[in-house]
Amino acid sequence: MITSTANPRIKEIRKLRERKERQATGLFYIEGLRIVGEAVQQGARIETLISAPELLISDFGQKLVQNHLEKGGQVLEVSEQVFQSFSLKEGPQGIAAILTQKWTRLADVTAQPGDCWVVLDSVADPGNLGTILRTSDSTGCRGVILLDQSTDPYDPSCIRASMGALFSQKLVKASFDEFLQWKKSSGIGVVGTSDKAEQDYHTYEYPRNLAILMGSERQGLQPRHLELCDAVVRIPMVGISDSLNLAVATAVVLYEVFNQKQEVA
Repeated sequence: MITSTANPRIKEIRKLRERKERQATGLFYIEGLRIVGEAVQQGARIETLISAPELLISDFGQKLVQNHLEKGGQVLEVSEQVFQSFSLKEGPQGIAAILTQKWTRLADVTAQPGDCWVVLDSVADPGNLGTILRTSDSTGCRGVILLDQSTDPYDPSCIRASMGALFSQKLVKASFDEFLQWKKSSGIGVVGTSDKAEQDYHTYEYPRNLAILMGSERQGLQPRHLELCDAVVRIPMVGISDSLNLAVATAVVLYEVFNQKQEVA
């Protein structure tokens, strides 16, 4: 059992709070019974399971640790004080994990009949991204494509907001030019959103193979993004607000796509 907060392994765990460390190592940190259990269930690549026996009173959590050991996995046992030194929770449950990031190359993505992807340009807020991942999972989308300088989906705030959807959704990083080429080669329909569009999102008939393109929180879709869209829709608003939160707007459109698919089925 590690009892020193100055232990080199513990310092490495704390560093994973920083994006540059996650990018350099290809690892990320999760914590809590629900998210660790979800990672195990979805077959995520667990590099190390972390357990603090003094805090881990849950039978479910103890079984997670035991099963991981029985499968030959690595378990790092630490004291309560050490666990609290890197914990992201006010009331830590005594279980966490270090996982390997999982990315899919855009070149390896083949558009299948009935597919829906969410494409985000320069999304900045990790909480928004996590919520979008959760909605994408809920509406049967295959995953999220992040264009250009988007936030890190392995940021703790994104992981928390995704509620486990991070492990069920494919994650793709791509430049705008790569996405443009993929659109041409895959034949997938791209639908964007803009408050200046004439087409109402609710009355548009979405194609079977679809990518929903959403702009950044600050600027929305730029002219070059709008040019590659096969259609651009708007979400009508009648109050004094002139825009919706990015995650909310994405959810509105995704559930319209979902409902249309249900009607056809």
